[in-house]
Amino acid sequence: MKRRRAVVFLAALVPVAVVIAGSKAQGQNAGSGAAAGDSAIAENKAPNACQRTLLTNFDPDKGDFFGHDVPIWSLGDGSAIMFRSGMTIDADGAPNAYSPNNTGLDDLSNAGGPGHWDGIVTDHGEPFVQGPDDPFPGFYISQTALVDWSKERTDPARYVDASKIPYVVLPGELSRQFGARLGDFAVVVNIRRGVAANAIFADIGTLGEGSIALADALGIWSNAREGGTHGGILYLVYPGSGDRRPRTLDEINSETGRIFQQWGGMEQLNSCQAGLEPMRPQFVDRNFH
Repeated sequence: MKRRRAVVFLAALVPVAVVIAGSKAQGQNAGSGAAAGDSAIAENKAPNACQRTLLTNFDPDKGDFFGHDVPIWSLGDGSAIMFRSGMTIDADGAPNAYSPNNTGLDDLSNAGGPGHWDGIVTDHGEPFVQGPDDPFPGFYISQTALVDWSKERTDPARYVDASKIPYVVLPGELSRQFGARLGDFAVVVNIRRGVAANAIFADIGTLGEGSIALADALGIWSNAREGGTHGGILYLVYPGSGDRRPRTLDEINSETGRIFQQWGGMEQLNSCQAGLEPMRPQFVDRNFH
């Protein structure tokens, strides 16, 4: 058992003032302004009083520290889904995520085990190992649910690289319930730090999980073995907004920025948060997993 060192931050429900990162800088502090050279973004439409419908209360099944029964809200006409949770760190899709001797970015146990591998590519149950021409020879080929169908399944580039692309992870059953598809876009906010980042839905797993690159953009400790945070993270997902294929970082920023601003931007998001109960105390745990 790992010894925990925890600091408590009382994450009160206050208006979020952040800048959504553009293609030049993923993840910016509140009030820092858009990065120079970003593509033009449509003006915010006037925010409306938020119509918020509770879809369900979902248990992330990550223990008491992470919280149980997370409310999942449908906003307006269902074009956006919102929930608040913590974030565990996903390394899947990174070519150096897993190795036979467990020296990868993440612990090999998180990819499954003999007879039931689910985080790495296999052939008749046996994991594929990268060859001399691959990015990390000797490492396993780590996979994500969102793939580039134009590439072979043994090509590490077929999958979404967690170390480079900011992505969110959602439970399969829950995502189907509110109509989210792999490749849809999302905005994720670190409320305590006042930082937001654009993201893509790229993997199936647990609620409150994001890629290494997303954690980096939000100022969260991005170590896939020990990093993450138990609370203070707001997720805004746009069901049906993508086209079920991986995107570059520039495309994620451009498309998500456009969608978010047309939806109403940060003013609309603050309106949709109004009246919710304050978030539970946030534990920043250096030995999170």
